[in-house]
Amino acid sequence: MTDDTLAVELSATGLSAAGLSATELSAIEEAAKKSGVLWLDLDRPRLAWHAWHDGAIHLVTGGEEQELPGLAGRESVRVTLRSKDNGARLVVFDAAVSVVEQAAAPEAVAALAKERLNARDSERLTERWAQGSTVLRLTPTGAARSTGV
Repeated sequence: MTDDTLAVELSATGLSAAGLSATELSAIEEAAKKSGVLWLDLDRPRLAWHAWHDGAIHLVTGGEEQELPGLAGRESVRVTLRSKDNGARLVVFDAAVSVVEQAAAPEAVAALAKERLNARDSERLTERWAQGSTVLRLTPTGAARSTGV
């Protein structure tokens, strides 16, 4: 599947009670797996690295990691995934934000650690996160209009 075929226009009409159709979820998953970064609508658009795991985007903030002000205290956030190839917007969607208890979700933390590039302490990375960072799960919940490519 090319990035062009991933570009979808999502609309709020016709959504299931869960918020997204299987086709929409599949497009989000594919785009998230292809791109190591995303944009979050916070105090201003913020770039963040992430990992896709268990049907959701996971990311880490705080401590020595990326600063995403206010994200941990939000109920939801708008997420934009762009093409790795040309930067074109692939999909924009709303996601529920939840804090991940790191000790209870070792697979999610391991998926994030695998995606973390250039860590100064890769062998102790997850220990450092447990002490001073917050791991968050962004679960797609609703569609937002995308301009596509």
